Amino acid sequence: MTTHHFATHLRFNHRAIRAAALAGFLGLIGVFSMTASAQSATQTASKPTIVLVHGAWDNSSGWNGVIERLQQEGYPVLALANPLRGLTTDSTYIASTLAGVSGPIVLVGHSYGGAVISNAAAGNANVKALVYVAAFIPDVGENLFTLIGQFPGSQINPDTSFDVREYPTADGGVGHDAYIKPELFQQIFAADLPASTTALMAATQRPAEVASLYVPSAAAAWKTIPAFCMVATADNTIGTANVRFMAQRACPSSNIVEVDASHVVMISRPGVVADLILTAARSMPAVTTTGR
Repeated sequence: MTTHHFATHLRFNHRAIRAAALAGFLGLIGVFSMTASAQSATQTASKPTIVLVHGAWDNSSGWNGVIERLQQEGYPVLALANPLRGLTTDSTYIASTLAGVSGPIVLVGHSYGGAVISNAAAGNANVKALVYVAAFIPDVGENLFTLIGQFPGSQINPDTSFDVREYPTADGGVGHDAYIKPELFQQIFAADLPASTTALMAATQRPAEVASLYVPSAAAAWKTIPAFCMVATADNTIGTANVRFMAQRACPSSNIVEVDASHVVMISRPGVVADLILTAARSMPAVTTTGR
């Protein structure tokens, strides 16, 4: 082989070696990338969506501390806006939203939101666990006014606790919004939060339709869906004894957690609330899904 031919051959082999090395390197990156993507997709798909439903005199921002912790664990979270227009209306709205969520769901309700999720989850096979946080857990036919009077402890009195304001309804009638009186708000709703915080909460509270207290529950999804319950031991809204009664009826004793907190335990103790929700989520078999 001449010197010229040898140099040409060497340059050709050098280019071929570089091309082969580059192709191998890119292929290796592709394998790593696909593996990571597949792992990420599996991890995401195996986690249920956690849907949070607030109660009366609150809004979705009350879940902020809980949401932060759940997202850190990689769970998809939806904090829905509860209309607070009445148990039937609110349950129908939440149920329609749940129908658009793909895959398994852990459904969480606080306070009045517990009554809402008990109705909204009925008939939805994707709801795999219910979590009640200082919540109403009515049986079929029960109303909330009766439940807060079951045992002493609730400081809610429709005659003395509320400022009631009329509003026009869609059918041309008149509804009645109940606000907790500002001077009673901290004591009744959030006694373990600073007065400066509860003053803001009182000013921004979302009112509830008074009739919500008297509408009988049409379903009790906790009878067929695994339930987890949190009892706040300083609950002056529903009353600790009333919440404990409903929790013991709906949840196995191993799924009940008692916490030294006011009614808004998800605000004052977000870590323990997130832990209970995570326990519910992790109790479910791992499921990988691409749709409903």
